[in-house]
Amino acid sequence: MKLSSQIKPISYLKAHAAEIVRNLGEEREPLIITQNGEAKVVMQDIESYEQTQETMALLKILALGTRQVEEGKVQPAADVFKRLRGRETTR
Repeated sequence: MKLSSQIKPISYLKAHAAEIVRNLGEEREPLIITQNGEAKVVMQDIESYEQTQETMALLKILALGTRQVEEGKVQPAADVFKRLRGRETTR
């Protein structure tokens, strides 16, 4: 993905909103909108946004797990399964 071809001024957004929305859905590439020559916002289709959010959530879970391992906040899987099986028999 080459972002340089996906940079447009805000005046372009105002004049071509429907076309931009259609293209975002078809091309699935983000569009960067500038104002006074500075990048201000990134627009993307909803499917790409949702996929990005899911990816971020998974990365946060991975980072949390890694930190817990580094801090020694882990238990052997066999111990956990044994404890869980013990709960099933007490119900």
